[in-house]
Amino acid sequence: MSVLVFEEVEPAPDCGCPGCARHRRDLALGLPVRAGGHPAAHGARRVLVLVTAAGAVLGGGGVSGAVTAPVPALPADPGIPGIPVVPAGVVDAGGGARDGDTPQGGPAPLHGRPTPQADGGPTPGAVPTTSQISTDTLRRTTRTEIINRARTWVSAQVPYSMEKYWSDGYRQDCSGYISMAWNLSSNEWTGSLDRFAVRIDRAALQPGDILLFHNPADPNRGSHVTIFGGWTDHTRDSYLAYEQTEPRTRRQATPLAYWENSDRYVAYRYKGLVGGTGAGGGAAAPGGSAYPGGARFGPGADNAYVTELGRMLIERGGKRYYTRGPGPKWGEADRRATQAFQRAQGWKGKEADGLPGPYTWKLLVSGGGRDIGGSSGSSGPSTDAKGFPGRGSFRPGQSNAYVEKLGEQLVKRGFGKHYLSGPGPRWTEADRRNVEAFQRAQGWRGAAADGYPGPETWRRLFR
Repeated sequence: MSVLVFEEVEPAPDCGCPGCARHRRDLALGLPVRAGGHPAAHGARRVLVLVTAAGAVLGGGGVSGAVTAPVPALPADPGIPGIPVVPAGVVDAGGGARDGDTPQGGPAPLHGRPTPQADGGPTPGAVPTTSQISTDTLRRTTRTEIINRARTWVSAQVPYSMEKYWSDGYRQDCSGYISMAWNLSSNEWTGSLDRFAVRIDRAALQPGDILLFHNPADPNRGSHVTIFGGWTDHTRDSYLAYEQTEPRTRRQATPLAYWENSDRYVAYRYKGLVGGTGAGGGAAAPGGSAYPGGARFGPGADNAYVTELGRMLIERGGKRYYTRGPGPKWGEADRRATQAFQRAQGWKGKEADGLPGPYTWKLLVSGGGRDIGGSSGSSGPSTDAKGFPGRGSFRPGQSNAYVEKLGEQLVKRGFGKHYLSGPGPRWTEADRRNVEAFQRAQGWRGAAADGYPGPETWRRLFR
């Protein structure tokens, strides 16, 4: 028996003009009243849902909570077996959510099953309110668990939809994907995900964090969210983004912060995060700043801490030792760069064996000691072309007089547009972006314009 279709619930069904098309979409996809939608639109959507349900009953068909599709054969990828990584700058067939409209659903309970209740959490089936969202009521999870959940949808190639739900109960749009990866007890949207997280600097991103852009003026215009899976290389110009976008879930090298509206994406970290280490791509930075132990370094070592060590050594003047990378596999470049840093501290013999110990790691993480080449960040601030204090003075978390002097000189030279206040002594993303603008004005690109001042940047800025 054929399914009945009642097209009269949508206005002007025979008109293809942009106005009618948008009006039909708004009626069908309008937000719930509690989320700011218009009552009339909400009513029309309810009629559409009821008509669809009635048609299914009359047709003798059932309603499934999962939309399954055959997974095509795909080339192998070292990160996820059977799933390709599209290089940055290559647009896939679907184009993704980078082209403006990204419709999404509003906050809602999980579909097809009661909302599981965390200890002391909200009542099953209820959508949490702002007052209920605290660290104590959120489900605990690790970075590894977040990335592994994100990978399940990539492996299944879940089709994008703001109306359909996957078999796990989560809506198949970008915000539903984050809700699933973070193991939330409800389906959220880009306008509410920040209530489950704390804002962080982009420089502090680690696997399992998100990059979120919410457009409050028109949530379906440009709003989008991705999961950070790790830096693609030491330049930190792009990252592995796990995202739910048309036509299906993907894992792809993506520019920081995204293809469009890049300056409007904000980094967030889930409040319920506990323990765990970095995952998802090998180039990810490890969590925390504590020394991970000598077993993480040396011949045969292959882990994210080796990558992080190399990145810190490059920032402290060790770039000359790396023809590529750094990467997760320990190599001769890592040993030589580590040894050069140790010798720059005046150490000799076994103290400069090229293997990082607790004190070597502490100096690198904190930005202390002398850079490779002899410059030091421990003396008083200098404002001449020869007084570069060392790269360690300009790192996330650093606060010193050099940062403030740098900012003042950037403003003086006309490169201070990213400062909303200040400049001040604490290194911020605004400092990095202003330095990047100055570096690009010199004609530099790529790693030479990463926003972190080196000796030549300092010399040109203060000359």
